[in-house]
Amino acid sequence: MAGGKIKKEKQKGPRAPSNHYQGGVTFHKSKGQHILKNPLLVDAIVQKAGIKSTDVILEIGPGTGNLTKKLLEAGKMVIAVELDSRMVLELQRRFQGTPLSHRLKVIQGDVLKTDLPYFDICVANIPYQISSPLTFKLLFHQPAFRCAIIMFQREFAMRLVAQPGDNLYCRLSVNTQFYARVSHLLKVGKNNFRPPPKVDSSVVRIEPRKPCPQVNPKEWDGFIRICFIRKNKTLGSIFKQKNVLSLLEKNYKTLQVLQGSQNVALAGNDDMDVAKVGDHSMDLDDEMDVECDDAEGDGSEFKNKVLSVLKDGNFEEQRASKLTQESFLTLLSMFNKAGIHFS
Repeated sequence: MAGGKIKKEKQKGPRAPSNHYQGGVTFHKSKGQHILKNPLLVDAIVQKAGIKSTDVILEIGPGTGNLTKKLLEAGKMVIAVELDSRMVLELQRRFQGTPLSHRLKVIQGDVLKTDLPYFDICVANIPYQISSPLTFKLLFHQPAFRCAIIMFQREFAMRLVAQPGDNLYCRLSVNTQFYARVSHLLKVGKNNFRPPPKVDSSVVRIEPRKPCPQVNPKEWDGFIRICFIRKNKTLGSIFKQKNVLSLLEKNYKTLQVLQGSQNVALAGNDDMDVAKVGDHSMDLDDEMDVECDDAEGDGSEFKNKVLSVLKDGNFEEQRASKLTQESFLTLLSMFNKAGIHFS
């Protein structure tokens, strides 16, 4: 029809199967298998990784090897971790008999359960459901690597880089930025993948801070969890809640007993137990489901002790959603000096 759009007539008959193939391999959306197909985007990721010819590169989720090939050409060695045995076989077939084959090591297994070897740079296009646990597994990996270039679901990526006052600023933002410098590199449309995911993605650069912050990770995580129980409530309101006061008072009394009878060091000075930190719980949910009853009628000495710390530091009317890393560290230090601990 002149001046209008021509509508394509829908073909009747059985619908074609929604399988997606590359090299004879079927991709499963349910397993988070979305293969990067845009060669320009692959080149951009490699370029932004700043790979040196001497680098050992950890690739997580190599799929059929589109990105792997470029990484092998840029670095010294690629260690590829892949869960799907079909992808592992396809990867080995692709590079078998080529000059690159001796510089590729493939590990079949769940990356979250795998003891990762030494590497300089990590490049990953991962199933989005493992974004949080993988991020913190990498951040606590020793020895520390130079940087990680990771493809995340866009909203998750925006939470990683969010700043105080941003709508997406949350516990994930604070915890990640405490241990690493995080920057947004690229926005990636869903049509750059085969099969296309339901949402857009982003490429993020993560550089672990060196040296690692000298704070007990359990203590830090426990403190940040409480502050973000309701991120837009005042800290004074949060620390008046019965369940919060009960938890902190229990820790307080336990430490008093330990100090009095055994003269042990405070929990805040314990050595880092990195094996149990950043455990899959640092996820997108920045507000926990808790009972929010305030202990208004409780005039206990301990409650007054907690609130006096907030008042002395002018934190009582402040909100977690607006606080910087430095402010959180200052408040945690004040609580610890008052004998109040979070782990």
